[in-house]
Amino acid sequence: MSVSVVKHARRIVVKVGSSLVTAEGRGLDHAALSRWAEQIAALTGQGKEVVLVSSGAIAEGIARLGWNKRPKAINALQAAAAVGQMGLVQAYETIFRAHGLHAAQVLLTHEDLADRTRYLNARSTLRTLLELRVVPIINENDTVATDEIRLGDNDTLGALVTNLIEADCLIILTDQPGLYTADPRKAPDATLVMEAHAGDPELEHMAGGAGSTLGTGGMLTKILAAKRAARSGAHTVICSGREENILLRLAGGEAIGTQLVSRQETLAARRQWLADHLQMRGGVVIDDGAVRALQEEGKSLLPVGVKGITGNFLRGDVVAIVDIEGHEIARGLTNYSSSEARRIAGVPSTSIEAELGYMDEPELIHRDNLVMLE
Repeated sequence: MSVSVVKHARRIVVKVGSSLVTAEGRGLDHAALSRWAEQIAALTGQGKEVVLVSSGAIAEGIARLGWNKRPKAINALQAAAAVGQMGLVQAYETIFRAHGLHAAQVLLTHEDLADRTRYLNARSTLRTLLELRVVPIINENDTVATDEIRLGDNDTLGALVTNLIEADCLIILTDQPGLYTADPRKAPDATLVMEAHAGDPELEHMAGGAGSTLGTGGMLTKILAAKRAARSGAHTVICSGREENILLRLAGGEAIGTQLVSRQETLAARRQWLADHLQMRGGVVIDDGAVRALQEEGKSLLPVGVKGITGNFLRGDVVAIVDIEGHEIARGLTNYSSSEARRIAGVPSTSIEAELGYMDEPELIHRDNLVMLE
């Protein structure tokens, strides 16, 4: 049996799902929270730094409000989050204090991570908390988040936080033993995937849709989270949160669940920030020659290779760079707005001033502000 990737990890992000935190929606499972807090306290005593990404605010709010099912209206979900967050944070603070640790609440939205200044501020705050031996409890700010600024699910949030603080490992605790080759509820011969490379396309074929009525993420979101975390060099473990002493056993070297190993070169911090954008205001469609220039020669994107512009964006926004077939191959900070980019699309850099009456930069996107995704 292989050794757990958690054994030598110094900085760990642990994500726990709604069904585990709220005992399948019946309200906060204080016994489960106590078990995880005890293990995290032990890991902290070993010199490890642990960040906890916890679902459960909305599910706890639904239980407290006595609703029979999860509402669909955004205002009702935000109200449930506001009510549930009180119980969630109070429970964690009480439990961690019993183990001699302080907990800190950190609520994030996509805007906090998309804005470079706020991104760096969030990273600095989290690192300071870890230096102080405080356990950050992170959740999406569901009380104010709308579709336009949502991260979408806490699996994705866990990966983004992993990259944000440059953690060594992401542990996703779920109600399943790990990733199976097929849905075990439908395929009796399905087997557990013990180890694979994060980002392997075959893993996405194995993963099914959302399996819980409480949360928003299924196995697919966990596979995609592992792929995202791998960009910063972090490994991911997907395993059952109901396993006894799961965190301590993983840290002790026991291989449990599915290990998704990062094998790709770690992105520099600025490029990691670019790659982690989930929502972009527009895109740039480029020809095959420009694709080769970016992928094979590491060059900047020049206007001459642009075939089309989508959406509306401003100078300095992050935009998607797609090929003729619509595949996103890169993203980067644009030197020109969408209206300007449409006017200079397809023309050589020497003609930018003639088209616009000025030239800020000869490149539409400079290679220093560009990250390749494929």
